Amino acid sequence: MASFVEDLWSSVFTPGPTPTLLIATNVTFAALQLVLFLLLLATYSIHFVVLSLLCGGLWYSINWFAAEVRLAQQAQDAERKKQQPDPDNPRPDASAKSSKKTSAVDSADSETETETLASGATIPRSSAIATGSASSARLQPVGRDAHKRPSMSGDSSGYGSTDSEWEKVDTQL
Repeated sequence: MASFVEDLWSSVFTPGPTPTLLIATNVTFAALQLVLFLLLLATYSIHFVVLSLLCGGLWYSINWFAAEVRLAQQAQDAERKKQQPDPDNPRPDASAKSSKKTSAVDSADSETETETLASGATIPRSSAIATGSASSARLQPVGRDAHKRPSMSGDSSGYGSTDSEWEKVDTQL
């Protein structure tokens, strides 16, 4: 029993459905179904039938999902085995070709912003703003005054009243 609890605890931190976790899940759902059946017999309430159907559907879907995950893991393992080179048939010429390709790409074909900046060239301000690499270049919203704060009153009409308008209201009364 202690071994099962230890296996259950470690299976919680293991990715994928482990056999120990599936056993615990199935035992728990079986116990829940038994409790719901006993409550149905004790009360004759339709609620326990509905709860039992929901429990059964969830129980089935968990087991189905665990089987699908297991199949996906097996397919990934088969793909990994297929991609790994065969130790009986080494091909040294293929590894030499791949190392030549990477060294050629690293040396001349790769032009990135960091390489350009490291070599001393500068990026024009317009391209720096477009790429977002200049931290001091901030875009201002179009059509708004940069010094005016937006209204925090929740007034969505965009109409702001002034004190002089309130004075007009007072004189009319």
